Parts: sequence; C-alpha cells; structure tokens
Amino acid sequence: MKILVVDDAMFMRTAIKRILVSDGHDVVAEASNGKEAVSMYKEYKPDIVTLDITMPEMDGKEALKKIIEYDPKAKAIMISALGQEVYVKECVLNGARSFIVKPFNKEKVLSVIDTISNT
Repeated sequence: MKILVVDDAMFMRTAIKRILVSDGHDVVAEASNGKEAVSMYKEYKPDIVTLDITMPEMDGKEALKKIIEYDPKAKAIMISALGQEVYVKECVLNGARSFIVKPFNKEKVLSVIDTISNT
C-alpha cells in the first residue's frame, strides 16, 4: 500500500509512518497541512491517505472534501484527537472511510489500514 500521511505535528507523522513501515507499507509522502495534502495526493496518487483534522492553512475536513472532489474513490482515514461524534459523522459524510482517535496504538492503526485496503 502506498500511503500519504498528513499531520501538522512531525512527531505524529513519524509515529504513524513508523507503524505503517514496520508492517510493510510504503509511506510515499508526508504533509504538514491540508493544502500540502491535496497537492501531494494529486502528485503521488496514494492508495490511502491519513488526515489529521486540526491543521494550519487548511484543516483535514476541507482537505478531505478537496481530495474526494478530485478522486471520489479516495480512501481517507481521519486521525485526530477530536474524537467527538459530530466530527466523525461529518468526515464520514464527506467521504472518509474510517476514523482513528489519538492517542492510538499500533494494532488499531494497522487494523483500520487492513480493513480499508480491502474495500
């Protein structure tokens, strides 16, 4: 799986990348905001994109909308500390395939990635 990891916190991108790479996935790019995410999605055409919600310049919810407009079949997973039900519903209605709440563990991340990759 080619995966784009998007989070404004470098330590979070590193943690997610470490989990994915340890399971044999290919992290093709990383972005620190939604604007970069949309651009990198178009450039790298990943199989899956992970998106934080709260980021500068363009948040993950807006980036999700733009990515889905560009590629309606995009497989996006929201990863955020904002685990309230309203954000989960909003992201799923806008095309996210799943939602992972921070703090997360390796097993949760890999389980969601495996589920999404098989859809």
